Amino acid sequence: MKNGSDVKGSVLRIERTSIHDGPGLRTVLFLKGCPLRCRWCSTPESQRSDPEKGYARERCIGCGVCVRSCPEGALSFSADRQKVCTDSSKCQKCFLCVAKCPQRAMKQYGSFMSVAEVVREITKDEIFFFHSGGGVTISGGEPLNQPDFTSEVLRECKERGIHTAIETALHAPWKSIEKVLPWLDVLFVDIKHMDQRNHKEWVGTGNSLIHDNIRRIDQSKYPVEIIVRIPLIPGINDSNANLLAVGEFCKSIHKLKEIELLPYHRLGVETYKNLEVDYRLKDMEPPSLERIMDRANLLSKCNMSVPVRIGGGFTGKLPDHKVKDEESSRKVGG
Repeated sequence: MKNGSDVKGSVLRIERTSIHDGPGLRTVLFLKGCPLRCRWCSTPESQRSDPEKGYARERCIGCGVCVRSCPEGALSFSADRQKVCTDSSKCQKCFLCVAKCPQRAMKQYGSFMSVAEVVREITKDEIFFFHSGGGVTISGGEPLNQPDFTSEVLRECKERGIHTAIETALHAPWKSIEKVLPWLDVLFVDIKHMDQRNHKEWVGTGNSLIHDNIRRIDQSKYPVEIIVRIPLIPGINDSNANLLAVGEFCKSIHKLKEIELLPYHRLGVETYKNLEVDYRLKDMEPPSLERIMDRANLLSKCNMSVPVRIGGGFTGKLPDHKVKDEESSRKVGG
């Protein structure tokens, strides 16, 4: 029988000293694989489960090192020699071309790591956790897409006294969720749209399973704190009707500690180009500061017993009459 520390997962990357993914300084473990296809997804490289290759054409100088290094002959120049093309039927994803590329035009997104390897990386930051009240956050992709791996990492961290959190859409079987709850301090969950039809159109699935899972976690014996996140996407889910429906739903969640608005941004657009995937919201612009504040104020008027915050690394300066200190610039209502 395989030891828990030997379980392997598909890991996108590990980021250190994050201040946007839970209390204190966090080490964030991003996993690969997600059952949803949100049109505004800012990490398209996290959607597929296996490691994959990207190509930043603007960095390529046409030196041909990658073409010559491929043992399968999967790489070749286009007819005009303006780009390197990959024959996916030949590519074995050895990523030798990534290692050889002198300009870093070839990129590797993800690798397989064992629980032991991941925990070893996380524990390097224990001193920061201790002094800041931080810990580890597992994100994605979707952590519940790899429930055994996720639960083992959380368990190992929890047994070392490290604060734990996951960021999830909760579109997963209950048996997968049950595996992580015993080792979890905080659960961040997205509510992307309250309307079933709109949720399916923009995300790729319905929302009934997600809502049912939130209720089941809330009624469970586990003392996990729930933080609801709303990605604020202009013209898609930022209407009065949708936000008020989210507020009404949240009133029934007893373990809810906070609601966080995550304003839409365009930080993942370059990665879509590298993966040669069409970004379907290319004409959408991020919401204005005034719109963000207006939406946050609307939510705060739902008689919420928890704070409504603006998160996701929001750094805009709020008008003076709405700012008393740094904390109030991130908190509205509640």
